[in-house]
Amino acid sequence: MKACILAIGSEMLTPFRVDTNSLFITDRLNTIGYDVRLKAVVADEIGELVRVIESALDWADLIVITGGLGPTEDDMTRDAVARVLNVPLDVDETIVDRIRERFAKRGMTMPEINQRQAMVPRGADVLANPNGTAPGLWLEKGSTALVLLPGPPREMKPMLEAVIALRLAPGSHGRGLFRRVLKITGRAESDVDAQAQPVYGRWTTQAVPISTTILAVLGQIELHLTVQAASQAEADIVLAAAVQELQAALGTSVYSVDGRALEAVVGDLLRERKLTVAIAESCTGGLLASRLTDVPGSSDYVDRGVVCYSNQSKTDLAGVPEALMREHGAVSEPVAQALAEGIRSRAGTNVGIGITGIAGPGGGSPEKPVGTVSVAVIVGADMRVRTFQFIGGREMVKFQAAQSALNMTRLLLLGLPGGREWAERK
Repeated sequence: MKACILAIGSEMLTPFRVDTNSLFITDRLNTIGYDVRLKAVVADEIGELVRVIESALDWADLIVITGGLGPTEDDMTRDAVARVLNVPLDVDETIVDRIRERFAKRGMTMPEINQRQAMVPRGADVLANPNGTAPGLWLEKGSTALVLLPGPPREMKPMLEAVIALRLAPGSHGRGLFRRVLKITGRAESDVDAQAQPVYGRWTTQAVPISTTILAVLGQIELHLTVQAASQAEADIVLAAAVQELQAALGTSVYSVDGRALEAVVGDLLRERKLTVAIAESCTGGLLASRLTDVPGSSDYVDRGVVCYSNQSKTDLAGVPEALMREHGAVSEPVAQALAEGIRSRAGTNVGIGITGIAGPGGGSPEKPVGTVSVAVIVGADMRVRTFQFIGGREMVKFQAAQSALNMTRLLLLGLPGGREWAERK
């Protein structure tokens, strides 16, 4: 079953507003077997909207339209759908009465313009909206269903849930699209695909086919596995086997198979081992501590974090010797190690992390260009220290540095080898 999602509103074609409804709608439709083939944002222009709807009617089993159901002249969704279906718009006095009553409860008189929200394309079923004035609409054209929903999420979401429960889910008979996401860090997209493709390439022809999408996002690679199955139980069996195959091929670079972020994975490892962590950050400016403490319950393992931005603060807050910075430079592996050792010693924690680098856009040199970051992680008697060369702007460098520090911590907590960076702490 193929679905199309249209978000109506010229404001979403500017830099100031983003369509977020389609993500929620896609997720909910996938659970009942709809494959979303097209998402589009359409301006408040009736001719454009008519053309997009007419095009979708040629192929879609379901068209979900959000927005454009308000009372003003630029709310044209009802008008466009009526024109496409070649039916008149009738005023539903029941809707008028309900809107008038809603205003009256707030001690207000309904503006006459709100009667536009009671205009219903002939033959449509009205969908109640207990959270706003704009009712939704359900229409059918041949084998295609059209669902018109209000734009505000607090109104759209409960209305969509009702449509799914009462009208769409019964026809799916439990069938749905089910997904699993593998998250990988520390490797390039091409490298991941070279090892993963021989595995997932076989899945398209098996009894229950799996489609695979590889995505490169900042600091990590994601493999999205999608299967259409008769039930969640059937999908779980197929996806669990697929995940095992990919884990075997990709090894320790896979850090999550259940949707958890890297900071949550590291947090769970610290909690399981009853360990605590202290962090001394320079170029990341507290980003690593912020990510760790974004996880609920992180007070179980996060003791403290300090931002040692200046050289003086590195000495004052983490005990980094001034002579060490003069000899090696503030951005160096010895200083990163001293930050990790110093903050761990002062906090009395099991784990210490130190980060120092050049986030840019200035401050680089031929020997240490922008994006140079040294990270050190100490767990018990073991240490890992490494210098990275990240690309991108300031925010990208900071995020990649925090991501790499988290991954180094994960590997060290798991006792996994990491190449030349491993050393026994003296």
